[in-house]
Amino acid sequence: MADYPRDLVGYGRFPPVAKWPGAARIAVQFVINYEEGGERNILHGDATSEAFLSEIPGAEPWLGQRHMNMESIYEYGARAGFWRLWRLFTQAHVPVTVFGVASALQRNPEAVAAMLEARWEIATHGLKWIDYRHVDADEEARHIARAIALQTELTGARPLGFYQGRSSVATLDLGAAEQGFVYLSDTYADDLPYWMTGPHGPQLIVPYTLDVNDMRFAPGAGFTEGDQFFTYLKDSFDTLHEEGAHHPKMLSIGLHCRLAGRPGRSAAVKRFLDYIAGHEQVYVATRLDIARHWIATNPPPGGYLPSKMPRALFVEVFGGVYEHSPHIAEAAHRAGFGPAHDHAAGLAGAMAQAAQALTDAQKLALICTHPDLAGRLAMAGHLSEASGDEQASAGLDRLTEDERARFHVLNDAYRQKFAMPFVMAVRGRSKAEIKAAFERRLGHSRAEEQAQALTEIDKIARLRLEAHFARR
Repeated sequence: MADYPRDLVGYGRFPPVAKWPGAARIAVQFVINYEEGGERNILHGDATSEAFLSEIPGAEPWLGQRHMNMESIYEYGARAGFWRLWRLFTQAHVPVTVFGVASALQRNPEAVAAMLEARWEIATHGLKWIDYRHVDADEEARHIARAIALQTELTGARPLGFYQGRSSVATLDLGAAEQGFVYLSDTYADDLPYWMTGPHGPQLIVPYTLDVNDMRFAPGAGFTEGDQFFTYLKDSFDTLHEEGAHHPKMLSIGLHCRLAGRPGRSAAVKRFLDYIAGHEQVYVATRLDIARHWIATNPPPGGYLPSKMPRALFVEVFGGVYEHSPHIAEAAHRAGFGPAHDHAAGLAGAMAQAAQALTDAQKLALICTHPDLAGRLAMAGHLSEASGDEQASAGLDRLTEDERARFHVLNDAYRQKFAMPFVMAVRGRSKAEIKAAFERRLGHSRAEEQAQALTEIDKIARLRLEAHFARR
């Protein structure tokens, strides 16, 4: 059985502990599939009309013809259903992941703007809402690349999640090979995220659902009225919430604008939102939130070795080494890693080299991402976790009023002279040493201080990497 390509064992009797935020028993995740305008249609260059997931019993694709009834059902999803769901979720302040078909998003910029306004995650649902089982793998890869490029143009950011939906045997491997996805979702194999081995190393899977899904309202699929859908949602939630006392799990819920967006069905969704709002220990999140939490708390077997990590995963794990500058981690990864980079010293050197390759303007921007020492962000608790730990290690979170006032004076003087924050690797240094360095460096020229700041930033990165590898 060593060559059998399926995993029928998974986590087995002892699943990993999810450790959801707030000690939640269950992570609940809502997906709104936006497909309207990306379905099969001869207007889109397809050979037939659409026949999938509609109100029409026994629908069949019409060769070379438009199916006007089918088109109008899909149009309802874009014209009315989307907005009903958008209002429902935004009024409830519930986060959503959109599985967006890129060509459908392109045809409704107002809907895209509303998704961005609501700060919803927009994962890619492929280029077109078609069946990829007979599409050549190379052609499917080209469609994936075009979907990423188009969505990036439409939304200003590349998608970090991928769900093809009507997938091929090659879909998961193609998604992993692309290296830019934090997670893939073309499986229904578990109640928890899990790791697969991809061509570039471990790839996170956040499985999706076809049972807790309004697609079962399509003729002959299962649900015929809202009460049935609500009951199934409630029973699924109750079971996992109860199990979560010992083994926290994840509940994915799939919705479609042309299905759940209908009035009688959206009422069931609203009832369910009200129902879970009455429970404690519930973590409602986007799929990207769940993926990032899993990456932080449940690493793959063998841990995180840079030479064996796809680019998106490397950036997720090491993107914060240079403060708020994940592009440095991405550039270092693109330059290539070997076994020598699986240790703090080797990786620090590679990332420093990527930082040195920045333009002068980019270097100044990098310096300006750093917070003032004992400054206003620190007082407001708005530092990054790493910066907060570093300032606390030097006692900068425990200043007297006189010490705090002195640091404020020094920060203001430094910014006035150099138009950038004072940067220093403070871990292991005393308050007196930091203050003395502050006062001494105020006498430097602007060029000297920019060079010194960049040297300190490389030191900070090295110390962060040493701490990371020490925890392994």
